[in-house]
Amino acid sequence: MTRAGALIGCIADDFTGATDIASTLVRAGMKTVQTIGIPDADDPMIADAEAIVVALKSRTIAAEKAVAQSLTALDSLRSAGCQQIVFKYCSTFDSTEKGNIGPVAEALAKALGQEVTIAAPSFPANGRTVYNGHLFVGHTLLNESGMQHHPLTPMKDANLVRVLQAQSKGTVGLIDLSTVLKGAEQIRAGIGKAKADGATLLIVDAISEADLTVIGQACRDHVLITGGSGIALGLPDNFRASTELSAADAAVLPAVAGKDVVLAGSGSLRTNLQVARWIEAERPAYRIDVMKLAAGEPVVEEAVAFFDAHADQTVLIYATIPADELRQVQVAIGVQKAGEMVEHALGRIAQFLKNWGVRRFVVAGGETSGAVVQALDVKGLRIGAPIAPGVPATVSTGSVPLALALKSGNFGEADFFEKALLALSGGRS
Repeated sequence: MTRAGALIGCIADDFTGATDIASTLVRAGMKTVQTIGIPDADDPMIADAEAIVVALKSRTIAAEKAVAQSLTALDSLRSAGCQQIVFKYCSTFDSTEKGNIGPVAEALAKALGQEVTIAAPSFPANGRTVYNGHLFVGHTLLNESGMQHHPLTPMKDANLVRVLQAQSKGTVGLIDLSTVLKGAEQIRAGIGKAKADGATLLIVDAISEADLTVIGQACRDHVLITGGSGIALGLPDNFRASTELSAADAAVLPAVAGKDVVLAGSGSLRTNLQVARWIEAERPAYRIDVMKLAAGEPVVEEAVAFFDAHADQTVLIYATIPADELRQVQVAIGVQKAGEMVEHALGRIAQFLKNWGVRRFVVAGGETSGAVVQALDVKGLRIGAPIAPGVPATVSTGSVPLALALKSGNFGEADFFEKALLALSGGRS
């Protein structure tokens, strides 16, 4: 049967999260495009897509604003013909202090007429698993993993049933691992029982990709699913039996020639490690001093001049600093202001460098990635093969294609920057 319009539509609460789930869908064989903000249903770039991922910048905004943006995205995806909607949030389940995952999930469910909705944030490929409703990062509970010190979205409780309940008007329940391991039919039965008991949102355990695949199969008739990118593993197969999917390689991207740069704004432990590795290798790096930014010094201009002085090498421009230093900066000028200043500075730097012929950008940090793609006026991305779990190579749509690797702060190994540069250059070292 020939499809009419896209099949799966995803609403992601940040830019790197969007590329994360888009990569998962590509891996599963679906031709996928990512739009930056709300797409026009008549946009030709989405006409051939089997999956559309809308990247919002709603993770750290007020819940009512996140709800409004998500509902607008939903309207656009439904106009594009999407049969199933995924609300994608981070596998560490973080949002604002008050929380907007629950309000957005409930608003989408109401709009779609769905009475009970699952929440499955597990992403085993990056060490995020849920067991008995508790989120682990590797072998460590979420609230002991370093996420309790996150500068914008600290997570101090690993019990996701409790976290989600505090954000939600309805009742939150649990589908535990023993049910998941019994297969799709038992998961459906568990969801049905929870619904009969009055639950409207259900945290679902998963410790492996096989668990996520079977959860996706169990939810084939759900018009709305929420979770991390891993939940998309089992969704494409739900359409294969009845829908004609493209036989083309979904991950093929056009080559992009030009200069490259690495921009890092994340304060995460993993990005700190990646920055340290770059510097230890004695590769050129310019540090953005936030206190100098706050004092009105020409930091952006200095960064661009540093890039120009090292034009024969790839440069790292970073604001990433250890957690204790970051806290001092935040105390001095405020958490929100510090983050906004870094994002604005890196966005301006990206604009300058694009005008100087930079065409390949490796960007670390979800908020930073959002600021950079907006500054570069990127409207959409074609999604390619993964560079690391959750981080695909991408190429922007439009008259001046850009190759981009947009990385969530805690993703990637220590050598991620080097791997990403190699991938964006088409494998040329």
